[in-house]
Formats: sequence, structure tokens, C-alpha cells
Amino acid sequence: MTDRDETYDKVARLIAPFNKKGAALTEKTSFAGDLEWDSLVVMDFVANVEDEFDILITMNMQAEIETIGQLVDAIETLRTEG
Repeated sequence: MTDRDETYDKVARLIAPFNKKGAALTEKTSFAGDLEWDSLVVMDFVANVEDEFDILITMNMQAEIETIGQLVDAIETLRTEG
């Protein structure tokens, strides 16, 4: 299992309590469209991700991240920069 796979698995576990619709999770699952999250859910979720990975996701980055795969890529980038 690669580091990216481990990151994906952690992200999927963090999504689970917020996945009220029971949407299937893939790299292409979108937070707004598939999971139907509003801004408050996104803020709570991002705080959990930041705590889990010890990173800071800026508002600009959040605006560009639409899918699980994009989030995993962003986490991997932030972890290697930090």
C-alpha cells in the first residue's frame, strides 16, 4: 500500500461520520454534488482533516478541492512541503 493509498483510507474514515446519504466513495466523489455537504459540514470536516494530518488547508485551497481525489493529492503535497 502506498502512502497515497493510506491517505485515501484515512480520508474515507474521516468522511464516514459526515456521509449521511451513504454515498459510495471514490476518487471522483464530489463533496458538494455527491455528498451534498454545505459549508458548515465542510468546515467541520476540514478541521478534522487538518488535525489528523497536522496540516493547514487554506481557504484558497478549499475552494479548488471538489473531489476526494483532489483532497488526497492536496494532503500529500502539504505533507511533503511541511
